[in-house]
This record gives sequence, structure tokens and C-alpha cells, in this order.
Amino acid sequence: MKRLEVLFTRSSDESLRVGELAEDRGRVYFEYAAEFLATGLNLSPFRLPFETGLFEHRDREFGPLPGLFDDSLPDGWGLLLMDRHFRSLGRDLAEIGPLERLSWLGRWTMGALTYHPPADRESADTSGFDLHELARQSQEILSGAAVDVLPELLRAGGSPGGARPKVLVGFDSDSGEVRSGEDCLPNGFEHWIVKFTAGSDAPDAGAIEYAYSLMACDAGIDMPPTRLFETSEGGRFFGVQRFDRSGNRRYHVHTFGNLIHSDFRIPSADYADLLKATSLLTRNHQDVLRAFRRMVFNVLAHNRDDHVKNFAFLLDDSTGEWTLSPAYDLLHSPGPGGEHSTTLAGEGRSPRRSHMLHLAERVGVSERDAVAIIDEVRSAVSHWSRQAARADVSKASSKRIAQLLPAA
Repeated sequence: MKRLEVLFTRSSDESLRVGELAEDRGRVYFEYAAEFLATGLNLSPFRLPFETGLFEHRDREFGPLPGLFDDSLPDGWGLLLMDRHFRSLGRDLAEIGPLERLSWLGRWTMGALTYHPPADRESADTSGFDLHELARQSQEILSGAAVDVLPELLRAGGSPGGARPKVLVGFDSDSGEVRSGEDCLPNGFEHWIVKFTAGSDAPDAGAIEYAYSLMACDAGIDMPPTRLFETSEGGRFFGVQRFDRSGNRRYHVHTFGNLIHSDFRIPSADYADLLKATSLLTRNHQDVLRAFRRMVFNVLAHNRDDHVKNFAFLLDDSTGEWTLSPAYDLLHSPGPGGEHSTTLAGEGRSPRRSHMLHLAERVGVSERDAVAIIDEVRSAVSHWSRQAARADVSKASSKRIAQLLPAA
């Protein structure tokens, strides 16, 4: 039987014992520590009982782990790097269970949960952190050409979710210095995520996502700080400041999909589910309005990669209150089969204003508020060309996207 201790890690010198995970013959169990139950911090209110006793994870259709812990594992790009590492050790991937993967991540996780004892990992030299070189090797890995993964890429790129290549960096805005950011950072540095392009992306994908972040801010959507990281070789990579960190302080993040045990790979959720979950979890109507605004933006801005892991909630561990997290992964996307990953009142291919207003009525958003939000977002999206120019998006990309957006 494999066992892991789960810690709630606020910082390098402050942590709480959450409980213990165990894996035996393909079955996964978890038990909260009595001292953590006493804090009242329910880390996953919908699917993981916040009570004494051993809990067996039986929702195997969702995945091998409860959603709370699945949020610590990467998918897509990070999983690819992890698999490359295990293969380099001669390991059979079929024999590697979820707890071994959590152990490999150890304290280098997103959010606040860490796993102990961590597996031994090769130290990476962060003094020569070269974004252009990491981007180049990312392309080789995606094409199947790279055999050995740079230690810097393995550490900095092994924990984030999402399909596109990305790395965790520390960024000093005063000096412009960039360093590896998967661990604690020196004073003056902030935690950022930098995305590289995938093979199917437009060459200016970074600029497009940056322009979308500017457009989202104009639409009244709360976004973390964003920027383009430019290299001397001409690379322009989209970067976003992490909201699970403030300095080296860590915060607990739970994605919507893993909160309700909905597999993001199998589109099955509706925005009604998101809005209702937001209301139940946060008990704050303003958060419901924020979620509604993001829905409207995704529809009008043609962001159809709006799957259930692209929405998340943050826990304030000083009060036990939840809030909708800042927005992320807002970009132009055709979606699976040309449809939204998350349907809107049951409609995925051609959601309209009538669907938005119908859904608003169902979840307690007044018609006045809904109409105001729709009009504000529509106005911002109609000025796409202005934001595209600010981000220096190519004329071809700007025109292609503009054809699918509301006109000014």
C-alpha cells in the first residue's frame, strides 16, 4: 500500500496536515486529519466528505483521484513532460499510479496542497533560464523529436495544467529578469506563467491571447496582470501573473470541473451548472454576476474552449470563504466540433442573446443586470481591432478573428 501525507502549505515555513492518501490495488482512499477538520476549512465541499473516517474514492468514471487531488496533477503538457521523465527511467507508464505522480510533484504543485514524502528530483540550475531555448525544446517535444527533457523545462513546466506548452517563471518587473518559478522566489520577483505556442497555433498566438486579455479587461472581467515576454530572438510569449500566489504565499484553488467531478475531456456541463455552483459555494450574488459576465464574453468573443477546468474558485483560508477566481485562458477558440465545451441553456453551437437572458432568469440574475452586462461586453468585443493593434497581432489574424466577432 502506498501512502502520502497531504499538507496545506501556506508558505515554506507554515503548513497544516490535511490528512493521508492511500492507494491499494488500484483503489484510492483518503482520511482527513482530526486537527484539520477542527479548522473548518472544507477544501472540496461538493464531493469529498468533510468528516472523520476513511473515504474511498468510488467515482472511477470521473478519474482515479477525488477532484480535490486531481487538481494538483497536470494534464496535457505537464503530463507529457512527466511521462517523458518516467520513460527516461525505464518505467512502464501503466505501472505508475496517481499517488506516485503526486509524490513526484511533491511541493512543486499549483495551489496550496503539497504531497509528502516527495520523490527525489534532479535539481535544475536556474541561473541560465532561457525562455527562447525552452520554447524551442517544447516544440521538439511536441513533434516527438526531443529525447531528453531539459531539467529546467521538466521542473518549470511539469505542474501547470492545460494543453499548450508553458512554464512557471519568476519575474522581476523592475529589472526585467526572468528565472525559474516553480519554487520560492527572491524578494522583488512575482510568480508568472509563460505560454509557448503549440504546433497548431498561429505564429502570433501569444499576441492574440494578450489582446484578448486587454479586451476582457475592457469588458469588465477581472483578470490578473498580463504581458508579452519578448526575447532577443524575436519570441513573443503570453504571460499571466499567477493568482494562486502572492509573493511566496500560496492559496488553495479548486477548478469547477473537479469540484463537481465533471471530466473536462467530455463536454457535459452547462453554464447553468457553473452559475448554480458559484451561488452555492460563494453565497455571493456578485460572484454569480462575474461568472455570468464571463459566459457572455466567451460567447461573444468566440472562446469555445470554455471547458469546466477553465473556471475555478479560491479559498480564503483565514475566513473559510470562497470566491470565483480571476479569469484565465480567454482566447479565440473554435471549440470541440465548433461548439462551446460548456453549453448555454443547452445550446452549444449557436448561443444567442435569448439563451443568455433565459439562463439569467433561471439563476436569479435580473433582466436589468443581464442586459447591462451583455451590452457592456458586446461593446468591448466590438473593438477587437483596437486591442489587436495594441498587441501587434498580425493583420491576417486580426481580420480572421474579427469576422467572428460583433461589429462596432
